[in-house]
Amino acid sequence: MSSLSAHKPAEHDPITVVRKVYKAYVDGNRAAIEPLIAPDFHFSSPRDNRLDRDTYFQRCWPNSQAITGFDFVHLLADGDRVFVTYEGRGNQGGFRNTEVLTVRGGQVVEAEVYFGWSLPHRAPKGGSLPS
Repeated sequence: MSSLSAHKPAEHDPITVVRKVYKAYVDGNRAAIEPLIAPDFHFSSPRDNRLDRDTYFQRCWPNSQAITGFDFVHLLADGDRVFVTYEGRGNQGGFRNTEVLTVRGGQVVEAEVYFGWSLPHRAPKGGSLPS
């Protein structure tokens, strides 16, 4: 636990909040994620440029129906930011992504998603896909 986390109530600990967000996705439990997403939340990815909270729930939350699990490869807090690399499992196969989530007051206020690759990787081990 980081020294910053030691001074925060457990429900405001950034790692705890982030774990609850991913669990809500796996459970398809919107009631559980709603209080974890701040009113002034913004979401960015290679496809999305600072979506607001309402647009995030319209565009991204339906993906929860296809998610069956997350295995955390890296889960590290640095102040109010949590850096996460995970291998996700879903109805359409696996994927690996990295996200930077900013947590304040027990809520995620910002999410930046950096898409990784499909699992299993489409390139042969030690090789690359054609350009």
